Amino acid sequence: MNKILAAAAALTICLTATSQNYRLPERHSANHDNLLANQGNAGISVENTGKYLEALFEEEEEPELDIYTEGWDSQAVNCYKEADVPQTAVIDVTNFAMPHKGYITSPYGYRRRFRRMHKGVDLKLNIGDTVRAAFDGKVRIVRNQGRRKGYGMYIVIRHANQLETVYGHLSKWLVEPDQFVKAGDPIALGGNTGRSTGPHLHFETRYMGYAINPCAIFDFANQTTHTDTYTFDKRTYQKARNFDPKANSEYAQQYLKENPTKPYVRSSKSSTASSAGASSYKVRKGDSLSKIASRNGTTVAKLCQLNGISTKTKLRIGQKLRVR
Repeated sequence: MNKILAAAAALTICLTATSQNYRLPERHSANHDNLLANQGNAGISVENTGKYLEALFEEEEEPELDIYTEGWDSQAVNCYKEADVPQTAVIDVTNFAMPHKGYITSPYGYRRRFRRMHKGVDLKLNIGDTVRAAFDGKVRIVRNQGRRKGYGMYIVIRHANQLETVYGHLSKWLVEPDQFVKAGDPIALGGNTGRSTGPHLHFETRYMGYAINPCAIFDFANQTTHTDTYTFDKRTYQKARNFDPKANSEYAQQYLKENPTKPYVRSSKSSTASSAGASSYKVRKGDSLSKIASRNGTTVAKLCQLNGISTKTKLRIGQKLRVR
């Protein structure tokens, strides 16, 4: 009897601790209750759910590349390489917007097939769908990694809450480097550029170089954040919070009814080049030939050839250069 009472007491403590760890603020609790109530029962059997998720989480043909390196002006992504990152930090995520309303097609985590991490989540979208800024911030990188390479056309934004977000495989940019954006502002159109087997948005959340599991911050099945604050912890930043594959599969069915998949054809080399941006570029403060070439998916040699200049030519602010 004593053993039974002790076990019951231990179970009570465990459940109490769990409820404390995952207790949502009142505002988010109401949001979740309403959203879950509206979803209803999708009538998915365990067997069908397993098959559905097997197809839903099909891995990309190639792994994503880690574009996080040093410097605001480096055109790569991390100026925190040598920084002393705290063990924990509380981050305000109250003022947010979902980057896109698509469901998760490929989750964050280690890819055994490729022997590396997938450092974000892939969200379903159609080419041309609007991609939005997740939080208020300043655009740090607008770059094209080229045809079938890495993230293709991508954007990095640094936010006022100390996070940075990455948006990959885009078809068109709607912002420029150093531009301030608000949460929910359109920043790009979704696409299938770079190392991608089909249209989707690759979305990352970063804190001082650490690629956080976006499912630790966002509840994609319910299109909200889990809580008003996210506590970064070096020990747990790779873990999802309340991630429910069944909820994601139910949301996926709902999303596909409202947003049918559109047929797509991978662009040829010539059409990819024309879709990567305008044929000319206006020089801005701090620009160099290498930066301009990187942003427009070309080379310094090609820029020089197109514009009749050399690598030693001094660029003028406002000067227009042909980029293709």
